[in-house]
Amino acid sequence: MRTTFFQKYALICFFSFFLLFVREVFAKGDLSIKAKPLELILGSKTSDYDMSAKEFRLETGQAYRLRIESLGFKEYEFAAPEFFENVWIRKIEVEEVQISAPVIDELEFEGASEIEIFFVPIRPGFYEFEIEGLESKGMVGKIIVK
Repeated sequence: MRTTFFQKYALICFFSFFLLFVREVFAKGDLSIKAKPLELILGSKTSDYDMSAKEFRLETGQAYRLRIESLGFKEYEFAAPEFFENVWIRKIEVEEVQISAPVIDELEFEGASEIEIFFVPIRPGFYEFEIEGLESKGMVGKIIVK
């Protein structure tokens, strides 16, 4: 059976539309690329309640490396349970120690310390994070995952 010009044209249009649609549905991130660095510093020389960032914009499927540093002025408990439920945690590094943990709820900093979380967001959404007990001091933020 021979196909007509219009049948071929319709088939090409269908596949073009399909490829365009599929490209928009799947994540834009590329795990073969080095993890994008993010940073959050808790406290500053001027205020115990400063945070270096209050908003992060991420993409699903992209690898990230979040470095959280406490300058040691207060005890800080970083909490983002809904966000952590919707990411794949590759590893956590504290000084010379690597921790493999599939799920975390919060991170507690007692004194000056630093932690790095290597992760990939897997579900789009709007997620809030806070420093427990210090929300009224403005220590809250949001993570937007597209």
